[in-house]
Formats: sequence, structure tokens, C-alpha cells
Amino acid sequence: MTDIKATPVSRRTGLLPRLLPVALLLLALAAVFYFDLDRWLSFEALRDNRAWLCDFVARNGVLAVVLFIAVYTVSTALSLPGATVLTIAGGFLFGSIAGTAWTVLAATIGACVIFIAARTALADLLRARVGGVLERMRSGFAEDAFSYMLVLRLVPLFPFFLVNLVPAFLGVPLRTYASATAIGIIPGTFVYTQVGAGLGSVFDRNHSFSAAGILTPEVVVALLGLALLSVLPVFYRRFKARRAAA
Repeated sequence: MTDIKATPVSRRTGLLPRLLPVALLLLALAAVFYFDLDRWLSFEALRDNRAWLCDFVARNGVLAVVLFIAVYTVSTALSLPGATVLTIAGGFLFGSIAGTAWTVLAATIGACVIFIAARTALADLLRARVGGVLERMRSGFAEDAFSYMLVLRLVPLFPFFLVNLVPAFLGVPLRTYASATAIGIIPGTFVYTQVGAGLGSVFDRNHSFSAAGILTPEVVVALLGLALLSVLPVFYRRFKARRAAA
């Protein structure tokens, strides 16, 4: 059983390393508000700028990927609304496979940024936002941090923002957090990017589009099945422990 404990901010940690994640987040947040960038995180903006975006990607392949990863990373780190739009946009601009790869990479980096910030100078402020959820999730991480983290990424039992923060307060290693995040978000990301890959035909027919219709019962059942598979090792270890104790 993994020993997970809440980790207070170390007083011996250097001031600059502690403040760097905070400074980066504040700088990015200021840029979002100053340039009113969040207004671009909508399907209307994607539709209206479709020709320009597709042309930019065609002319600037590598640069377009880098910019997409940067925007998605910042959006995730700042917990801005619009992750669904960006994920679908990834499929629309890069195709389902490449879009999934770039989105998973960017979302994992962004989640790690807020994870690191939660373990440094922002710990007290962010811990207050988590509230009682911390104790509700403690036992799951204590049992098997990787498997529990994988379940939380596969199935949104808690908001994405909370799942980014709580593991940091409970001492989950960054490697475990990052790997479970990357693996766990692949199925859901692929579903949304696959939708994005066919979004052009929706725009061509001038049909309205809503992300709410993507998570059909079949998709939800599939994600629940994957979550169940991820916790099977935990149940197996419990079964073996009980047999050994009998």
C-alpha cells in the first residue's frame, strides 16, 4: 500500500523555484485577460476562422503544432473553460491521431504545471479551494496512487481542476501523476479529436454543433469499462492479501 501523506511547503525550498510557477501562471493569466484570448475558445470562433486556421497549419506545420501545444498547455494550467473546444480543434486541424498526440502532450504538461504550483508557493491558496474533497480522495490514493489516478482521468468523477491539485497535496510523485494523466486521458481525447476530424462537414452544412452530444451512452460505457480495468490490479492485490492472511 502506498503511503500517501499531505505534503506541506518546505521552508528550505529556494524562493525563486517556489515563485517561478506562480509567476508563469500569473503572466499567462494576465495575457489572457489583456488580449481577451478566452473569446477565441468557442466553436463559433473556430467556424468563423476556419479558412485562416487551416491555411496557417498547411503553411506552418511545426510552428502550428508548437502554438497549439502552448495554447492548450496554458489553458489547462489556468483551468480556463474551453478545453473541449481545443481538443476538438486539435482533431479538426491535425486529424484524429496527431490531434490526440498533441492534445495529450499539452494537457499533461499543463496539468503538471498546476501540480508543481500546488506543491510550491500556491499550496495554501489552492488547498483552500480544494476543501473537503482532499479527505474524500485520500484513501484512494493511499491504496494505489497510479490506479486511482488513472480512474480519475478516465472517468470524470471529480472536476479536472481538482484532480490536478489533490494529488500534489497528498504527496503523489510527479512521475506517477504525469504517467497516469497521460495514459488516462487518451481514450476521452481520442473521442473528441475524432469528432473534430469530421467537424468540417458540419460547418459545410451550416449545422449547429454542441459538445454535449459527443458523450453518448456507448462512449460513457466504454470509458467506465476502461476505468474498471485500471482498478483490477488493486482488487487482485486485495484478493491475494486476504488469501495469504486466511
